[in-house]
Amino acid sequence: MTLPANTKKVWGAMLFILLPVFCILVSLTLGVYRISVPNVFQILLGKMTGNIPEEIKAIEISMVWDVRLPRILGAVLAGCGLSIAGGVFQALFSNPLADPYTLGVSNGAGFGAALAIVLSFSSMMIQLSALCFGIVSVGLTFLLAGRKRRAPVTMILSGMLVSAFFASLVSLLKFTADPQEKLPQIVYWLMGSLTGLRYSKLLVVLPGFLTAVVVLHLYRWRINILSMGNREAKSMGLNVRRDRTMVILASTLLTALVVSIAGIIGWVGIVIPHLARMIVGPDFRKLMPVSASLGTCFLLIIDDICRTLTAQEIPIGVVTGIIGIPIFLYFILREKVSWA
Repeated sequence: MTLPANTKKVWGAMLFILLPVFCILVSLTLGVYRISVPNVFQILLGKMTGNIPEEIKAIEISMVWDVRLPRILGAVLAGCGLSIAGGVFQALFSNPLADPYTLGVSNGAGFGAALAIVLSFSSMMIQLSALCFGIVSVGLTFLLAGRKRRAPVTMILSGMLVSAFFASLVSLLKFTADPQEKLPQIVYWLMGSLTGLRYSKLLVVLPGFLTAVVVLHLYRWRINILSMGNREAKSMGLNVRRDRTMVILASTLLTALVVSIAGIIGWVGIVIPHLARMIVGPDFRKLMPVSASLGTCFLLIIDDICRTLTAQEIPIGVVTGIIGIPIFLYFILREKVSWA
């Protein structure tokens, strides 16, 4: 007996909604100090209603609400944002190797963070500096590409140049930084980490993050058309230059905001869109929510591994590379690497 198409869609949508919720709940229980699922439920519900049962220990409340939940929300934003942005860039540039960092935002943000660390700025200023320089790097990419030559290939090449320029500046800062204090901090930030995330840092990026997601959601059908090429898009009445610029800016903002709170986390924006495309196809109206769901689950699982596998936390960008590269290699061997 086969289920009707509408029923399959409903069950599929429910699966991709409930899967991240399940991963979030499991992640809240994991750590050096284990907390049961019922206690996690009671703490979350009690915080919302203002009535936490007396049998719940204070350390469990603090561990769930003040330590783990901000970090897990950061992983949700990072996994969701990088996966959506990666899918957008792969479609726009017709390139299966395109990722959220294609236009140089990662090294630009890395330079901003490294500069703030060398100047002994606060953690909030490090975040803002990374965000600002990430946006500046993309602005330089647009400037190099030129108004009339803003073809996909030109954009990618310009992004490579800007990325290399800021990578050199980061190397210069690492060379001049204090090797005892500043240099390890710079290196650790560049490897990506969700350690020490607080609600205040998340609130800084949340408005821009939601705005970028809404813009991409509204442009989802235009992204489908833009992926067909300039000639086809123009024949269907799209203002190609304006629409492509809007989509790129929204995706770049999404990426810059993620990098500002989590550092440089590689492979999420490459691997997850391919996996989502294998499941639902290239239609961005389906690809966007599925990528967001899978990216959230992927990064939550990776973060759980990073903070529970060893006594000393492993940088999350290291583990995403170790796990992401074999997965991508599997896609290549199965001939599943494509942007359409």
